[in-house]
Amino acid sequence: MRIGIDVGGTHTDAVLLDPAMNVVATIKTATTADVTRGVVTALTDLLDSHNLDRGQVTAVMIGTTHFTNALVTRRRLARTGVVRLALPATAALPPTSDWPAELIAAIRPSVHLCHGGHEVDGRPISPLDPDELKRAAADLAAHDITTVAISSVFSPVTAEAELTAADILRAELPHLRVSLSHQIGRIRLLERESATIVNACLLDLADEIVDAFTGALTAVGVRAPLFLSQNDGTLMDAEYTRRYPVRTFASGPTNSMRGAAFLADVTDAAVVDIGGTTADVGVLTGGYPRQASTDVDIAGVRTNFRMPDVISVGLGGGSSVTLDPGLRIGPDSVGYRLTEQALVFGGDTLTATDLAVAAGLAELGDPALVSRLDRDLVRRGVAWMADRVAGLVDQMRLSAEPLPVVIVGGGSILMPPELPGVPEVRIPEHYGVANAIGAAIGQIGGEVDRLFVTGPQLTREDVLDQARAEAIELAVSAGAAPAGVQVVHVDEIHVNYLPGNAVRVIVRAVGDLDLGRTPKEAPQWATT
Repeated sequence: MRIGIDVGGTHTDAVLLDPAMNVVATIKTATTADVTRGVVTALTDLLDSHNLDRGQVTAVMIGTTHFTNALVTRRRLARTGVVRLALPATAALPPTSDWPAELIAAIRPSVHLCHGGHEVDGRPISPLDPDELKRAAADLAAHDITTVAISSVFSPVTAEAELTAADILRAELPHLRVSLSHQIGRIRLLERESATIVNACLLDLADEIVDAFTGALTAVGVRAPLFLSQNDGTLMDAEYTRRYPVRTFASGPTNSMRGAAFLADVTDAAVVDIGGTTADVGVLTGGYPRQASTDVDIAGVRTNFRMPDVISVGLGGGSSVTLDPGLRIGPDSVGYRLTEQALVFGGDTLTATDLAVAAGLAELGDPALVSRLDRDLVRRGVAWMADRVAGLVDQMRLSAEPLPVVIVGGGSILMPPELPGVPEVRIPEHYGVANAIGAAIGQIGGEVDRLFVTGPQLTREDVLDQARAEAIELAVSAGAAPAGVQVVHVDEIHVNYLPGNAVRVIVRAVGDLDLGRTPKEAPQWATT
């Protein structure tokens, strides 16, 4: 048996799946200010509802917004050291140059520009200076900084400079926690460096969160291993999360999309996840969320690590309805106070849920309390929401072919049976907890995103074979059962502005979770 949990801004959802991946039980509880207490409550209610022996649980998967919220609110972030290996290049634009001022103030980065780095063909820009790095270590120690982000020009091509610098810094400061950019981001320096700094400043919080979740499992008597959802729909174990907390960003929408694919038995479709506050729209390709091809802005910071291509708008069950100057629903929302403030629950705020109940799309609260709403208002409101969602789906299409739509989330009650211009609409069973189901069915993945220079000694076939092998090894190292790992995505992008026959190769492999062994440290040579 496995348990999936998704911690959202309004609700904490939990599901129990049997070995055949059938849904045995579901629970939806209110998210609490102390998120861990909410997880304990959800786990207890879920297990007690079926009087389940705790020893039958073999794995617990959690999707959480803890780390995203910490960055957005600028709270619980560690002061961070930043070491860039590039001098004499890149000095004109130091790290965090384009960050919001309040975020810089929150992490108070100690920045050190040092010699090192490589050109795209592997030639060094300048040799590393060990004394320079030792002086940086002394400064970090003087300011009591225990976490550092190391970035180097073109480190996804040649990681040697970052690895050597990390060894030198750790030799001076054995307790130092190091984040290396080639293990986190992609080719461009500034975005990759920013993602690495974000990861570094969250490492202390990652320890707290992992310990809290582990404690929650212990509190309810579950001894199964803990996994957290990544932003590409795969899982990472607790120790991996301690090293790479940034990879949990956007795991909520991703879990919902994966859960939708599972519940509706589709691999290619648009998914609309409607919660209490927002609606997220993404596209499934081969059963996994389509990845964003551009930089992703997180709390004002441009990053380039893998993230799902998702549009989020302020439309949910708690969205407020305004009539002046014209009909509009959202983005303001009553959120988790829906059961206190919506008309159907005896409140005084007209919400999207009130319109859905008045239109006969849902049975919630006391329908009599909205029976006197103007019928034209109800009709126009439902049509407004349907047009809004249909427009977002159309915006996500990359071809003229229409996409079937799967609608999940507690706010699915807002949608009529048909959407304008959409050939097929599915609202599957258990739609309200698709996010927790997506967490529970998560697989283990590995991704390689590297630049190769092909030629007589290294052909295109050699490059693709090497990238596939590295991606498979990454998945196995992260905890996938070796026999079932499959390559699910291969992409080649020829980089014409670089010398030689440069090609960027992206390969992704996934496999089922192997609970019989402990995941190893990911290989240092691959960019994940």
